[in-house]
Amino acid sequence: MKMSIQQMTTGIFLIAGFLAIPVFSQTSIAEISMRKRAIEIHEAVMTLDTHVDIDVDNFVADKNYTQDLDTQVNLPKMEEGGLDVSWFIVYTGQGELSESGYAAAMDNALAKFEAIHRLTEELAPDRIQLALNSEEARRIHASGKKVAMIGVENAYPIGTDLSNIQRFYDKGARYMSLSHNGHSQFCDSNTGEAENEWLHGGLSELGKKAVAEMNRVGIMIDLSHPSKESNRQMIELSKAPVIASHSSARALSDVSRNLDDELLKMIQKNGGVVQTVAFHQYVDVVKFSANDEASQSLYRQIAQELGIEYLPMKDIGKLEGEELSRAYENYDKIMKISHDRKSDINAAHPPVDVKDFVNHIDYMVDLIGIDHVGISSDFDGGGGVLGWKDASETFNVTLELVRRGYSEEEIAKLWGGNLLRVLDEVQAVAKKLQSK
Repeated sequence: MKMSIQQMTTGIFLIAGFLAIPVFSQTSIAEISMRKRAIEIHEAVMTLDTHVDIDVDNFVADKNYTQDLDTQVNLPKMEEGGLDVSWFIVYTGQGELSESGYAAAMDNALAKFEAIHRLTEELAPDRIQLALNSEEARRIHASGKKVAMIGVENAYPIGTDLSNIQRFYDKGARYMSLSHNGHSQFCDSNTGEAENEWLHGGLSELGKKAVAEMNRVGIMIDLSHPSKESNRQMIELSKAPVIASHSSARALSDVSRNLDDELLKMIQKNGGVVQTVAFHQYVDVVKFSANDEASQSLYRQIAQELGIEYLPMKDIGKLEGEELSRAYENYDKIMKISHDRKSDINAAHPPVDVKDFVNHIDYMVDLIGIDHVGISSDFDGGGGVLGWKDASETFNVTLELVRRGYSEEEIAKLWGGNLLRVLDEVQAVAKKLQSK
């Protein structure tokens, strides 16, 4: 069961903070019916979030995801909100393109792989297991356990030794991006757009070889952080469908991390999928900026109370490596505390919410079709919108989709069916390539 009996009962009248409506009005009858239908669908489909960041300090014996930690995702929150599959992320900030930089990055990546295996094999194997393909994910879900899968954000730790791609696959990685914030040895990052500064003009020669090796091994190619030119070249070179693990539509929020219509249509033609991301700035940069600007003095006050440094998101994006990780950690702490202290600010400058998020799903479904769109949060990495601020509120996304008329079959595709279909196809291509 995804949701407790108490949740399902109260869910008909009051779900995840939605106000109940008087029972005898026609509006309330329709509302109750809609919520009941949303509960049924949420229970029936397997919900999959392709991007959840982790901190290895939360994967140890006395502090781990069996507890309701101050994280947006953990087992209690997944169970409360009915989130079935979390792709935990082996993230490494971009550092120097040197042997020492690659070595430090590899140490960071291996520590995160080990943390995920520790959770699923030692700390909570009775509640969550690691899946390596779609069949395993569905089997684990059917058993009543939660599912962990692994994505790699930034191939920087690979260094210049492409055999490490197979090494990461063997450790459970099933998708990987070739860059993050900052140009890598493989490709240019979207961050180059700000100053029109590029290192490779798209993919480097090593990056082109990495695309071929990822196809051969069976790792999905993730387009969420590289530059537009890098992404165009990857789509053209790839023999298998690609994904964007956490990106939204640039037409609705004009930031370089989002995908414009040209790229969206290329992904459609390629057979890939775009996992719409609930990162407030990427969902609605204008709305976010108004609320953020009005909140700056509060954020600085909270940072002073905590004795930590506060940096606005626009400045965090300029950082690399450990500085970037530390800035994100501080930012998350400040945002969590500010949540209960922003009522006046939010009244004047409404925050980005679930409706804004689903607007991106609508837009991309209309543009490229229901088979090429999915869902991601970027939780514990800056993600979250009002109504889906952590895994415990996952139901609210399904409810909004039902409000907009999506069927159970369509919602099942959005909540993971499309992503797993791409994974199947990528692994089928790899099997053919390996047989040659």
